[in-house]
Amino acid sequence: MGFKMEQQNALDAVVTTSRKWDEETLALAQTAAARLGIPYAERRTLSLAEVRARYGVHYVLVAKNGLLMLETPAGELFFHPNMAHLRIKNIRHGQGDRLGEAMQLHPGMRVLDCTLGFGADAITAAYLVGEQGTVTGLESQPLIAAVVGWGLAHFTADSPHVLAAMRRVTPVCADALTYLRAQPADSYDVVYFDPMFRHPLYASKALDPLRTVADRRALTEETVAEACRVARERVVMKETARSTEFARLGFTQVTGGKYSKVHYGFIKV
Repeated sequence: MGFKMEQQNALDAVVTTSRKWDEETLALAQTAAARLGIPYAERRTLSLAEVRARYGVHYVLVAKNGLLMLETPAGELFFHPNMAHLRIKNIRHGQGDRLGEAMQLHPGMRVLDCTLGFGADAITAAYLVGEQGTVTGLESQPLIAAVVGWGLAHFTADSPHVLAAMRRVTPVCADALTYLRAQPADSYDVVYFDPMFRHPLYASKALDPLRTVADRRALTEETVAEACRVARERVVMKETARSTEFARLGFTQVTGGKYSKVHYGFIKV
């Protein structure tokens, strides 16, 4: 399926196809349903609203054009490496990347992204660590993991540089703390967190579908402590510029643009 499942919960969702489907689309939908442990719903002529009502669910995972998208009450959640595309383009033109600078990334490093989300940070990191490096992306929510994990492995409409970076990201559906506890000390060079902001930047309307299904729990001190054990060089967290989370969790060093709404805190291990 393009991602490794380390947990499986009862999900408020069904899987179906687009109205115009072929055998390959049907196979993808049925495989996703089996992998997630949720029902496959025959689409026929039903609208997605009718599918949702018939099965009494809030979310409908749809196999369409070789990818998976998630219909949520706040709109469609789909995979596209748009932000990673722009960031990698900027890096290639010598403009750098603030996340890469905060992580101090260089070729050959091993990176653990504990909050995969849409995957833009993981893809950018994979580009920076190159073919000899590795990036593992954890996503605790199975529906997001399905959409993004499949997209990372099968999306094709981008430059060779971006596609190669995407393919080097290994997505894992797992809770960050549970996963970290199982890792040996110093097993990654950098561990990264981009938790749902305590005070969201609501101007980012594109994130609304993600917010409806994402893990909203605040990052805990125990999780950061485990990250410090697992990381060989540093632990990095992304938050809003004025966030009090940096101080609460021990990220005493913070970097970011003077006028940027987002900053990066880091702990040198």
